[in-house]
Amino acid sequence: TLRPTYHPPDIANLNLGELDITTDEFILDEVDNNIFQFPPVGFQGVDLRQYSKQVEAELQRIEQASIKDCILHYIKESQNIALLHNQITACDSILERMEGMLSGFQSDLSSISSEIQTLQQQSVSMNVRLKNRQAVRSHLSQLVDELVVPGAMISTILDSPVTEQEFLEQLHELNTKINFAKELSFRETLACSDIQDIVDRLKLKAVSKIREFILQKIYSFRKPMTNYQIPQNTLLKYRFFYQFLLANERTVAKEIRDEYVDTMSKIYYSYFKSYSGRLLKVQYEEVADKDDLMGVEDTAKKDILHSFFSKPSLKSRNTIFTLGQRGAILSPAELEGPILVPHTAQRGDSRYPYETLFRSQHYALLDNGCREYLFLSDFFMVAGNSALDLFNSIMGKTLSMFLKSMSTYVSDCYDSIAVFLCIHIILRFRAITAKRNIPALDKYWEAVLELLWPRFELILEMNISSIRNTDPQKLGVLDTRPHYITRRYAEFSSAIVSINQTFPNERTNALLGQLQIEVENFVLKMAAEFPSRRDQLIFLINNYDMMLSVLMERAADDSKEVEGFQQLLLARTQEFIEEILSPPFGGMIAFVKEAEALMEKGQLDRLKNDEARITQLVRGFSSTWKQSVEAMSQDVMRSFTNFKNGTSIIQGALTQLIQYYHGFHKVLNQPTFRSLAVRSELINLHHLMVEVKKHKPNF
Repeated sequence: TLRPTYHPPDIANLNLGELDITTDEFILDEVDNNIFQFPPVGFQGVDLRQYSKQVEAELQRIEQASIKDCILHYIKESQNIALLHNQITACDSILERMEGMLSGFQSDLSSISSEIQTLQQQSVSMNVRLKNRQAVRSHLSQLVDELVVPGAMISTILDSPVTEQEFLEQLHELNTKINFAKELSFRETLACSDIQDIVDRLKLKAVSKIREFILQKIYSFRKPMTNYQIPQNTLLKYRFFYQFLLANERTVAKEIRDEYVDTMSKIYYSYFKSYSGRLLKVQYEEVADKDDLMGVEDTAKKDILHSFFSKPSLKSRNTIFTLGQRGAILSPAELEGPILVPHTAQRGDSRYPYETLFRSQHYALLDNGCREYLFLSDFFMVAGNSALDLFNSIMGKTLSMFLKSMSTYVSDCYDSIAVFLCIHIILRFRAITAKRNIPALDKYWEAVLELLWPRFELILEMNISSIRNTDPQKLGVLDTRPHYITRRYAEFSSAIVSINQTFPNERTNALLGQLQIEVENFVLKMAAEFPSRRDQLIFLINNYDMMLSVLMERAADDSKEVEGFQQLLLARTQEFIEEILSPPFGGMIAFVKEAEALMEKGQLDRLKNDEARITQLVRGFSSTWKQSVEAMSQDVMRSFTNFKNGTSIIQGALTQLIQYYHGFHKVLNQPTFRSLAVRSELINLHHLMVEVKKHKPNF
């Protein structure tokens, strides 16, 4: 067929008329007419109707040809199609049978699932019943085990000694059954009545055997020369016995506790009373009395005379104020060392000061007290105030005896060093018990300190008053050497300061300060008895130097006492240097001081007419200075007991002399005196220093 050529329309010249695309009505019947009236561009001159018929006829032809081809193809494949149909029919039948089988399987699975769910529910229910029965069986088994009293327990409780391990084990089991029976009786369990009688009989038998055993151990404490620590350790091994009694027979437990308290109270009281009495027999025979005070007149000569007609004295007055080796008792080695054995000391004719006996007595108390408190807490199962009350019921009588005897002794004691050492022994023992965490003796330590502190302060105040009330005119011949009272003070003060360093006490420091003031006043009163200022200064310097030396040797260098006496010694030494330089060199010194004062005011010309005085000073110094220095050096060394102090004073004096002579040189070198002929006779300052060094004594 011929296909017309298509030409695109001329849209610009195409007149479409007025189109109303907004109307709701559109008449389709007129479309065909319009199509045929307006053929598309390129089909001008062709009848579209005719052309449509041709196309339709062509399509029918093609359709018939296609149908014919299909029919021919199906006819050709008819056998295969029939075979395929048979196969499909067979498959349908097979699938139908399979569908029936699967439906049966589905039905069977539904029933199996319901059966499994039922079995699962039955399993859970059986498991719960099993657990309940097991729990009941466990309780019943425990109940039966607790109710049954084995024959081995009965035979062991009845026949075995209480010291056997098997008896202790069966006693634990019996205690468990007793407690269990009590618990069942509260629940009104009928089975409890079946064993109650047997358990009660076994309990009575065990209580009887335990009571007899413990009382025998307590009675063994009473045997003479018995080391009661051994039966105590045995009781600690069987501490469960008392626990059993306390839980099941409180009357017997109280009986045992009361018997132990009564026994140990008597043992401790008897032991410490005897020990304290024997200790006093090895104390020094002579002790300090009310006349042994720092300011009391020395009676050494009387003591020496007395020694010819009596036994040798075991006490020297000086030891009352001197620490010596007594302070070693505070060292850890001696403080916690073995206690004294009185009969051994008596056999060796040994004697000891009071603080040594005090230390031995109280260390024995500390050792036994700590051990007893631990035993009571462990065996009788007490703590806190209950333990303290039980301890006081045992040791109270002994501690009261200690305090009474100590109060009697201290009220007549005048050895302040002994009392002070006892105070520090108690302070250290209190620290030891605190470190061991044992409060049993705390109140006792406080009571002892309340006895000792006031006595120490009283003795110290008595010594202060004795120095304050001392009359220098009643102390014998005057002597520039150190006085025995200042020596006593120096020894005593250094002793107290050295002891007080470990446990400082402000009250003690205050009393020592008062004592120092009185000693300083005493030294000044004694110095005032000397007629010359030179002897007064020698006496002051000797005493200050002695006290300072003792304090620095035995106490801290930075103590208040050391600082105070250093200042006093320096001031009096400087004054003494001026005093000894004045006789041989007083004229030169006075001139130098006068000239330096006028130089500061610019009035040195007022001395211009003193040529004769200056000439005499220069020539006098040049001719006599060597002899004067030598005589001064010998005089100083004779005046002072301490060689080191005397040498220091000579050095200070010669140094001061050089300074004065240097000032003399300086004044004469001023323009006012340059015309003096005597200036040529001045000794060269350097040569003077060399010569002076030759006169300085060597250490």
